[in-house]
Amino acid sequence: MEYIYIAISATFVNNILLGQYLGNCPFLGVSKKIETAIGMAAAIVFVSILASIFTWSVFTFVLKPFNLEFLQTLTFILIIASLVQLVEIILKKKSRALYNALGVYLALITTNCAVMGVALLIAKNEMGFLEMLVFSSCSAIGYGLALILFAGIRERLLLSAVPQVMQGTSIALVTAGIMALAFMGFQGMA
Repeated sequence: MEYIYIAISATFVNNILLGQYLGNCPFLGVSKKIETAIGMAAAIVFVSILASIFTWSVFTFVLKPFNLEFLQTLTFILIIASLVQLVEIILKKKSRALYNALGVYLALITTNCAVMGVALLIAKNEMGFLEMLVFSSCSAIGYGLALILFAGIRERLLLSAVPQVMQGTSIALVTAGIMALAFMGFQGMA
């Protein structure tokens, strides 16, 4: 039951993007088309889960036993940057179209505070291995869900009669705020 609570909380209630507003640069930049949003969501899920596994292992078995917790931020940054380079190499070889569509935003995963935020929250809350897996995967899935939903809304907004003053980033930020309010409606669930 505890894992279900963690899953619902990480995906909907405390959504890393809409609830804690971490990782908004790729959120606003990649969300213009559903196809690129799906690719970015998949990349975030992959990197977030792998980064959480590696950062949790390093924190639990190296930093904490030797009282080196003060090095966690630097260590986590190095781990996440390495994993993003791995994803970039894989996408370049396997899916050149997705690699080109993501462009600079793929490199932004390295500095995506959502991935780093998940790793830091896991270390702060001293989660066990299974809790870490559920939390990191559901946080990443919640991020991807918000990203894909936002991309769908933005595609529809292109067909709508939006006043010229509100077009572009303005309507995107208003829409993101409304989505955050909608996700806050899940607070009674967990």
